[in-house]
Order: sequence, then structure tokens, then C-alpha cells
Amino acid sequence: MKKNSRIQSGHDTSLREKMVNNLELPKDLMLGAAILTVTGRKEALISNYKGILEYEDSFIRVQTKNCRIRITGAHLAIDYYTNEEMKITGYIDNIQYES
Repeated sequence: MKKNSRIQSGHDTSLREKMVNNLELPKDLMLGAAILTVTGRKEALISNYKGILEYEDSFIRVQTKNCRIRITGAHLAIDYYTNEEMKITGYIDNIQYES
């Protein structure tokens, strides 16, 4: 008997997302989605990130599982980071999601 294999990652992601939605499971745990919590314009907390790509006073780029997050502003600093989350402070002007 031949197994039905699905090689296309786009189809697998779609199927996985449908299952998570239908079963009402937490997306951050099941899909590894990044969680971005912004408090006002002075603080951002990013959970489920993979790494820091660029770090300057005026912008910070972070790699997540599915995209890159770019935070721009002034006097930006990473207050702390662990394997699972980081806290960015400063004056936040803009947050962009890059493919």
C-alpha cells in the first residue's frame, strides 16, 4: 500500500492551521507563531523569536519562524533577552512584518 505524502510545505501549513483553528489550540504553541505585545510607544515584548538580525539605536530586526519583525524608532534598546522572549524599549515609531 502506498502512503500519501505531501511535499508542498504551503499545503501542510494550511492543513496544520486548519487543525489548530478547529481544535481551538493555542497558535503560539502549535505553530510557533511569534507573539508581539506592545505597551504604548515605549515597550515591546517579542515571544517565540529565533534570533536578532540587526540591532541599532534606530531599528531592530528580529527573525521569527514565519517572518522578520522590524521595529524602528529612537533610542531603541534590548533590555533583556532569553531563548524565548525579549524586551525592547525606547521610542517606537513603526513596526513592520517582512516576508
